[in-house]
Amino acid sequence: MKKLFVLLQYVLPHHLISRIAGMLANCQVGWIKNTFISWFIKRYQVNMSEAASPDPLAYTCFNDFFTRQLKSDARTTDDNPRSVICPADGAISALGTINSDTIFQAKGRSYSLTALLGGDADRAAAFSNGSFMTVYLSPRDYHRVHMPLAGTLKEQVYVPGRLFSVNQTTAEGVDRLFARNERVVCIFDTDHGPMAIVLVGAMIVAGIETVWAGQVAPAPHGLQSVDYSQQAPPVHLERGLEVGRFKLGSTAIVIFGDSMVKWNEDLESGCAVLMGQATGILQQVS
Repeated sequence: MKKLFVLLQYVLPHHLISRIAGMLANCQVGWIKNTFISWFIKRYQVNMSEAASPDPLAYTCFNDFFTRQLKSDARTTDDNPRSVICPADGAISALGTINSDTIFQAKGRSYSLTALLGGDADRAAAFSNGSFMTVYLSPRDYHRVHMPLAGTLKEQVYVPGRLFSVNQTTAEGVDRLFARNERVVCIFDTDHGPMAIVLVGAMIVAGIETVWAGQVAPAPHGLQSVDYSQQAPPVHLERGLEVGRFKLGSTAIVIFGDSMVKWNEDLESGCAVLMGQATGILQQVS
């Protein structure tokens, strides 16, 4: 069954399915969106007690529910200033060290750092032999992505691609999965070195937003790079602040430069994580 699930994804019209799902997710007709939201909460056991607005029928559409804000005390940001915090709720798909330009995906599969970041070798060079962590956001999870460290936005890159599912089954069955899917790459300068946050789209993901640009994906005209290095005032985000959000679920990958970060030894593939918890420690302190 797993092989069939993977094989079907090669022939399905990814973008058409996702755009239809997006239309449904944006529908504001009361009985449609309320039925969809109620079914989803029951099916995936969503914890609405954490939501700033816990009434599921109060949301104007499914996407507003899916990207719901949490109560201010629902998550705690680790108070050690050297801690690298988890950017999102979910489960760790993989983490470790980048081998030159190669990032581990799952079960013997890997992909190119350069390809992931949009195909620019100079952009990727800053992260060669660095560290990475891949976090899979399941349907029940909180779907906003936050800053692991404070940083100033240098560049945003939209990379077009397929929309394979990004669950563990597909990660184990599709070569170069995260470097094939549609994604938004956010490059930051930090006091400790370079940091990239990659928001990876997936099947039925209706859109990816960033807090500074609004909805970035899907985009109509191929690969797009926006230089923010000369922005005045600069786009600076403190650790723990929101970077962006997924309209329906997906994966966030965080990448750091060589010798910047040491991951906590108790973390491994499949570990459940929450936004704000310490996942690593800075090795270079300004």
